[in-house]
Amino acid sequence: MGEERYRIGEPPETLSVPPQSEDPCARAGDEASLSAIGVEGETHRWPESVLWRGSAPEDGSRTRAASEARAPRDWAALGREIRAFLRDLALTVLIAIVIVAFVVQPVRVEGTSMLPRLHDGERIFVNKFIYKFEPIRRGDIVVFWYPNDPSKSFIKRVIGLPGETVSIRRGVVYINGEPLLEPYLDPNLHTREENMPPMYVRAHYYFVMGDNRDSSNDSRQWGLVPEKYIYGKAVFRYWPLSNIGRLR
Repeated sequence: MGEERYRIGEPPETLSVPPQSEDPCARAGDEASLSAIGVEGETHRWPESVLWRGSAPEDGSRTRAASEARAPRDWAALGREIRAFLRDLALTVLIAIVIVAFVVQPVRVEGTSMLPRLHDGERIFVNKFIYKFEPIRRGDIVVFWYPNDPSKSFIKRVIGLPGETVSIRRGVVYINGEPLLEPYLDPNLHTREENMPPMYVRAHYYFVMGDNRDSSNDSRQWGLVPEKYIYGKAVFRYWPLSNIGRLR
């Protein structure tokens, strides 16, 4: 009969439950269950990095496991960095070799024939590629093989060009009968009033002289320099640092 009182859609009547005496053991059990439920409920909020599958690891095993997992990756990254460094180093060396072989060559100045512009022991860069694109000009400081002994190289300044006539009267250089303005000379190093008869500079040859006119062995003594012997133009002084700069 009691079941007939509950119709579909009608809520059942509230049944009163008689109060029961409180059992300390049951309360303790309920608290333990609630605590366990609370722990289980909180687990899903932990970061994934601290969740472990299976049994809990021993003390320190998390750190060891993370280090062991990271170590192979670290060594692989280091290997890639070393290979990239060696590749870049090899490329840099190759470019430097090409530049030295075909473009720029370091040269050590020997002697005092180019004072006051260049001093004995100074280091300069010689551009060996420049005359592939532009002609040799008057005033250029050039490096060339010594015509009387091609195993030696000299450094002088270009004075006379092909097709010109060079002469010297009382220490003054004349080009085709006109005095040459030479602001690069030091009067203290040019005291001799020498004379030289006219010398014609034929095609593909150059008349060269040192800036230290009183102490230079040049075209006045051994003649013209073949164009094919001129292998570069002095463009930059890199040592000593106090005199670093372009050469003119």
